[in-house]
Amino acid sequence: MNWYLNVLDGLIIFFVIIMARHTILRGRYFLHIFQQHGYKFNEFWQWLLDHWNQRVITPEHILYNIVIAVLLLLLSTSVTGSTAIVILSLFGIIWFWSFDYYRGQEEKKPLVFTPRMIRLTIPFALLGLMLPVASSYLAYLNRDILFLADIYILSFGWVLGNALLPLFIFVAGLLTRPIENYIHRHFIKLAKKKLRQMPDLTVIAITGSYGKTSTKFMIRDLLSERFSVCSTPGSYNTPMGICKVINNDLEAHHQILVLEMGARYEGNIDELCNIAEPNISVVTNVGIAHLETFGSQDAIARTKSTVVKRTKENGKAILNADDKRVSAMAKLRDDLEIIRVGLKKGDIQASDIRYSTRGMQFTVTGGRESETFSMKLLGAHNVQNMLLAIGVARSFGMRMATMALAAKRMEPVEHRLELKHQGSLTVIDDAFNSNPVGAKNAIEILAQFEDGRRIIITPGMIELGEIQEEKNYEFGQQIGEAKLDLVILVGKKQSRPIREGIRSTGFDMENVQVVQSLSAANKLMQEYAKADDIVLYENDLPDSFDE
Repeated sequence: MNWYLNVLDGLIIFFVIIMARHTILRGRYFLHIFQQHGYKFNEFWQWLLDHWNQRVITPEHILYNIVIAVLLLLLSTSVTGSTAIVILSLFGIIWFWSFDYYRGQEEKKPLVFTPRMIRLTIPFALLGLMLPVASSYLAYLNRDILFLADIYILSFGWVLGNALLPLFIFVAGLLTRPIENYIHRHFIKLAKKKLRQMPDLTVIAITGSYGKTSTKFMIRDLLSERFSVCSTPGSYNTPMGICKVINNDLEAHHQILVLEMGARYEGNIDELCNIAEPNISVVTNVGIAHLETFGSQDAIARTKSTVVKRTKENGKAILNADDKRVSAMAKLRDDLEIIRVGLKKGDIQASDIRYSTRGMQFTVTGGRESETFSMKLLGAHNVQNMLLAIGVARSFGMRMATMALAAKRMEPVEHRLELKHQGSLTVIDDAFNSNPVGAKNAIEILAQFEDGRRIIITPGMIELGEIQEEKNYEFGQQIGEAKLDLVILVGKKQSRPIREGIRSTGFDMENVQVVQSLSAANKLMQEYAKADDIVLYENDLPDSFDE
């Protein structure tokens, strides 16, 4: 009989180990999602609502509690304690053994245990352990008095604690919020003090719906030919990101500070300008990125225009003349020097854009100067970004010939129409946060390649609110009209409007394949592709996206 009791003990221990593992992985997963949503409660809550049945209260949680209820309420007189241990342990082990929340995909933007995340994790871990530890203790106390309560209390406590994990993040966030607010105020105070100590520093602020990061790096590279420049790396465009660069990277020898200013809500640009008011403002465009949070394109324009309103007296504004909402921002101030740039109109214009597997070439004309620019980048919108950078450089008195030399040496921004070569294949990597304008440009670029077959891999676009289906349908029409050789769509549900758009053009649907993951798309592409083919990766959904 001892061996039988040992087996039961082993099952209980194994069940606890499996549940502990699943709880740790699940807790880490929700911390990752919270971090990806910028530690914002409202956005995280919306994500939970959108994924309630998939990730929050899962079928495993519901089914397991049904099994407990059936055993206790319907079969309590016929099921022995040992049988209950076997049933509940085995069901728990089987249902919670695997953890496939990432669908087997490698994390694209891994969870980073920053000091803030560590501060959040401590109370979160304590809250997450509360129910499992309490149930384990109660089950241990009741092991002789009420044999059945042992496994019931134990299993219910572990499963309930596992299910409530995403809600514990809100509690942990509220507990740590006073600390975070104090730290934020401290870092902002330090950054503002440092800027006051550098009165000769020129601050350039860039905002817009798309192209901020690319334009920032272009401005940095052009100005670095003659000046000492400090700029924010990557997509550092939040208050803490900007403060981190000012406090840690900005040094006394720097003459220019180039900042990217992002916004998801009205008032965000004002918050950033309160830290660093610009001498020169740059507005790339007003699109529909983050339309879900802004509500309308007019609200987006109103927010982006803040950077022009907050530009220091007698400063400068470099504006996209091809975007009517941006061009209209020139009327907001009569004391600023306004430079408009564009492909169709403006003080500085570009023409004769040509593409090759080495990049693109175009002619820039401004005033009496005209110069041919060669770059490793692709896309008309990158020409527009370069024109904005040229406008900034011209305001510093730089010559176009000097800028052209700098542009030739520029490396593409990672995952933004980045031209790569993988063996005999040409790859256009446009996987970063696709939008309607960028996606259209990417398709047009791919269509212009004449050597080799043209392949696109895409899941379409997200975060476009009510117009998402419409824009993905239009995207599908653009793909169909481009007459590509192979279309690989990622995600059956997500890509449905794209397929409908492609079908509406009369495109041969045998050349459209739908897969469930990027790895499957890559495998299919490799089986199909031959030497000299061109592959476009248009958008890569974040880890927080799940059908």
